[in-house]
Parts: sequence; C-alpha cells; structure tokens
Amino acid sequence: MDPELTPEQEAFRAEVAAFARAHVAPAAASIDASGRFPIDLVREAAARGYLGLLVPEQHGGRGIDHVRHALAIEAIAYASATVAVILAVHNALVCETLAVAGTPEQQAAWLPRLARGELLGAFALSEADAGTDAANQQTLAVRDGDGYRLDGRKVWVANGEVAGVAIVFAATAPDQRGRGISAFVVPLDRPGITRAPGVDSLGVRGLGCVELVFDGVRVRDAERIGAENAGFPIARRALEAGRLAIAAQALGVGRAALDAALDHARTRHTFGRPIASYQAIQWFLADMATDLEAARLLALKASWLADQGDEYGADAAMAKLAASEAAHRAADRAMQMHASAGYRRGSLVERLFRDVRATEIYQGTSEVQRMIIAAAAMRGQVK
Repeated sequence: MDPELTPEQEAFRAEVAAFARAHVAPAAASIDASGRFPIDLVREAAARGYLGLLVPEQHGGRGIDHVRHALAIEAIAYASATVAVILAVHNALVCETLAVAGTPEQQAAWLPRLARGELLGAFALSEADAGTDAANQQTLAVRDGDGYRLDGRKVWVANGEVAGVAIVFAATAPDQRGRGISAFVVPLDRPGITRAPGVDSLGVRGLGCVELVFDGVRVRDAERIGAENAGFPIARRALEAGRLAIAAQALGVGRAALDAALDHARTRHTFGRPIASYQAIQWFLADMATDLEAARLLALKASWLADQGDEYGADAAMAKLAASEAAHRAADRAMQMHASAGYRRGSLVERLFRDVRATEIYQGTSEVQRMIIAAAAMRGQVK
C-alpha cells in the first residue's frame, strides 16, 4: 500500500473540500442549534453526485473507490459531522449494500434514483434491545403468501425523517438469532409504516433520526435482499463499510479540533506571550497531531484493502477505534486549551466535542471494535 494519494484522489478531495467550505461550513452551527434536517444541503450534494459516490457508473453513480469515499466524508465532517453522517449512511450503508448484495432488478429499480438524490436512503437495523447485540432482532417478517408481513420497531434510524426507502432487517427464524435474519429493501411510503419522533441527541444533531414502526407491512419476495435467513452477513458487511466512513468522519472532526486549537494557541496570549510558547500546550498539539495522523493511516489502509477486494473487517474496526478515540482526545484537548471560551455553549470546540462522542458509539461501540480486533488477532489475522 502506498500511503500517498494519487493525483485523482487529491483532486477529488480538493473538490469536496471546496464544496464543504462554500456550502456546508456556513450552515453547520445553525444545523446544530436547530436540529433540523439540512435538506437543502443534501440537494446541493446530490447535484454534485455526492449521493451516488459508491453507486456504479452503469447505474448513474460516480463509482469511486473507498479511499476517495473516505476522503469525501472526512472533508464534509471537517465542516459538519451531521452532513457527513447523512451522506455516509446513504452511500455506505444503503447504496453499497444494494450494489453488492442486491439483485439486478433491485439495483435497476433503486440505485439510479438514489444516485440522483430523488430518494434518500435509511438503514434500519437497531432496535431497543438490538444495538450492540444486533442479532437480537425482535422485528418479525412472517411468511405471508408470496411475501412477508413485517411487524416491529426500529430506533435511531438516521435519515429516516425524509428517506424514501430503507434497508430493513427482521427475524424470519426468530429462534436462530443471527442465522435467522433477513434483509429487505422497503419503500417508506408503504401502508403500515409510521415515522415516530426520535430522541434529541447530544451531538450530530439534525440527522433526521426517527423510529420506524412497522404494523402489518407487506413486503414481497422480490424485495428481499439475498436469501431468506441470510441477512445478518449482509448487515455485518454493511457495518464494515460504514466503519470506514465513521473513521473518516471522526478524522474530519478531529482535524477541525486540531486546527481550532492551533489557531487559538497562536492568538491567545497569557502573561505577555502566546500560549503556543508553553511546553504544555506544545505537547497537547503534538499528541493531537500524532494520534490523528496514525489513525488516518489506519483508515487509508482499511479503505485500500476494501478496494482490493480483501477482507478488511478487523482493519475497519481498528480504523474506527483509533480514529474515534483520537478525535475524542483532540476535541477534549482543544476544549481544555480554549478553557472557558471553549466551554461556552455555541462555540466551535463545544460542538466538535459533542459531535465526536457519537463516533465511539454508533455502528459498533469502541468495546465492540476491540472484541472484533481481539478475535481476529487470536485467529492470526492481524499482522
């Protein structure tokens, strides 16, 4: 693996960073304060093809590699963690799942519309008792003629407020746990689906998180992704791709925290000199920069492995673990350096501090990532 980016990758990163500076950054504080879903920004992103990043070109997408996708999410997250997650869920969890596991008919029906931004995608896996233990699905898909009857409740469904379609996981053999789960692509305008308000989160506000309630919803065999009872591997693979994106999101937030800390260190004076001249501050900055760069290399490696078609589950877990915890430390140090100015509600570092905390929780907590990494190490798969 060459850690240097190709000219094409560098050009793409610059393209997305310019969009983020011009359109996303000016709206980031108001998105956080209001908690409103930034539908206008999503439309702006769609117009540039950013809702079809992982959709193959034959289906109207940009068909980019995972490295470029990670660079895009990082650049957006530098400006707004919320917008980055909206795009990551749509691209990595929904579009890529359909591109990899969907039937040709499902791909033709959904991917062009998702790539154009006619529809936003959501990923409905989590439940009140199926978060870390994702195999404990209580939503049921019971065989009914040439399809299924879907009943249950999904929580923390990002994009769910406005999404037109969701990938939904449900138990088709409830006594089999992970071996009895199936995946479905479900239009969200179908009778029997209710969008219930979600909780008000600490950070990454404006994600459009809702609870999806399914009450006797009819889904057809043709809407099942993969074989019956074979949905859990599909969910696991989607989460691996999602972890690459969350690592990138964390790096974007961490880099924003580091830059805020650097600016403050240069301009804040105490006892007649800039605080950057103090060794304690210099060590803060050195540790932040080193942690983030090490995590960035892990994220690039995992994304590169995904592009080679290699197994990358443990590498994605390492990338997410390292990036989320490095970014958390960076935001914490940035707040410490800003002192009362950073602790103030509405300051940049206060928002970064709240936003980054979620990266250690969703799509597998840090503890789950350590379990994945340890299991791979014991199998001799970590070198």
